[in-house]
Formats: sequence, structure tokens, C-alpha cells
Amino acid sequence: MFPNSHVFFDIDYPVERLRLLAVKTTCRDLWRQILNESQRVKIKHLLTLQEGISENQYAEMKDSGVKLIVPKPFHSTFPRAIRNELMSLEEFVEEVKEL
Repeated sequence: MFPNSHVFFDIDYPVERLRLLAVKTTCRDLWRQILNESQRVKIKHLLTLQEGISENQYAEMKDSGVKLIVPKPFHSTFPRAIRNELMSLEEFVEEVKEL
């Protein structure tokens, strides 16, 4: 929970400044587990070490409000059509710093 758990549960804190980060070694069907972790946060960030997923699985994740974070060296293992939509861990850290 970013920036911290105190503001995360403060209903007066602006929702657009909240981030939820889940970590799963692989996506498979495990990514669905994070969907109910917080109703306040529309986009849930998922950090994974999985190398590549199908375009269909990625579309399903995206449609469900999951933003995929993958270490930059693994981006090349994903279909070209979705590589530019992946977030690197460094990009996520920079986004959280700006909160």
C-alpha cells in the first residue's frame, strides 16, 4: 500500500494518490487474487517475474484493472503488442515517489 497504510485506509485521502502493489512469481490465475484486495484502488499493480504471457491473458488482466510490472530485462519475453504497456519496477518506484 502506498504511500502508507494510514492514508490508504483514510476515506478522505484522494484515491488517485493511492497505489496497491501485489507480488506474484507467476501470473497464471493467481493475478485474480488481487482484485478484491482493495475496492478503493481502481488500478492494482502486479509485480511478477514471469517471462511472457499471452496477449489474451494480458487483455483480461488489463480489463480487470491490473497494471503489470515486469523487470525491464523480461520485457522482451512478452508479445511485441503489449511491451509498451508494461511498467518496469523503476517506473513504478518513480511513480510512487511522486505521490
